[in-house]
Amino acid sequence: MSGMLDPEVLVLGGTGTVGHGVVGALLEAGSPVLAVARDRGRLRALRERYSDEPALDVLQGSVANDAGAAALAALVAQRPRPLAGVVASLGSPLRSGRLLDQPIAALRRRLDADLLPHLAAARHLLPLLAQAERGGRYILLGSPCALRAWAGHGDSSVATAAIRMLAQVLHEEAKPLGVRVHLLSLTHPVCSDTAADGCPEWFTTLSVGRAAVSLLADRDTPGQAVVDIDKQQYARPRTSLMTASHFSPSTHEVSR
Repeated sequence: MSGMLDPEVLVLGGTGTVGHGVVGALLEAGSPVLAVARDRGRLRALRERYSDEPALDVLQGSVANDAGAAALAALVAQRPRPLAGVVASLGSPLRSGRLLDQPIAALRRRLDADLLPHLAAARHLLPLLAQAERGGRYILLGSPCALRAWAGHGDSSVATAAIRMLAQVLHEEAKPLGVRVHLLSLTHPVCSDTAADGCPEWFTTLSVGRAAVSLLADRDTPGQAVVDIDKQQYARPRTSLMTASHFSPSTHEVSR
């Protein structure tokens, strides 16, 4: 039965600010989407917002630890649609304050909340992507905090820099599985689509989603783990994932 259905893309954190944009961009491109989040109420609101989109399904789940990620992977493995890709939009809210003024436990909590769920998710979802007909693709969403020490948000800079390195490690370790792991590196912050006019130099959530669609759709790029994206290239809807062979996204590789 699963072979007769179009494959779906799983969005971790699909009800979050950025995850919501990823879901919208995937639906815009004609891809079936499985949005995963912990909050049942927010999942219901997402489903209601796209009530006219039969390609959207939602699933309550967590990748906060190994047990949760294993349980989620077991549910995904039972779904009728094959899994084509994963977009991991994970993270916790920023907390202001100097790193030197905080106890060590504060940084540990940040790593527990932002870094380790990425590893838990990859450990259990990469084997499912290895079963994809053309080899699945796993995308982590980066943050500009990883590129510079942001004043007052040192814990996030440390955690997102660690996620950037984790993506490079996963990229190498996933090669024998036939799965491509990439991190979309954002050079600017992300604002909500409703506030786009007030921060024109920033990414919108939908432009980030369209960049993820480009990377999922193109089977030739890239060869390296970290992919830098140009905000201006993702202001318009992307070509459908159903016509991936004709896709030519304007991504370029960043050396590790």
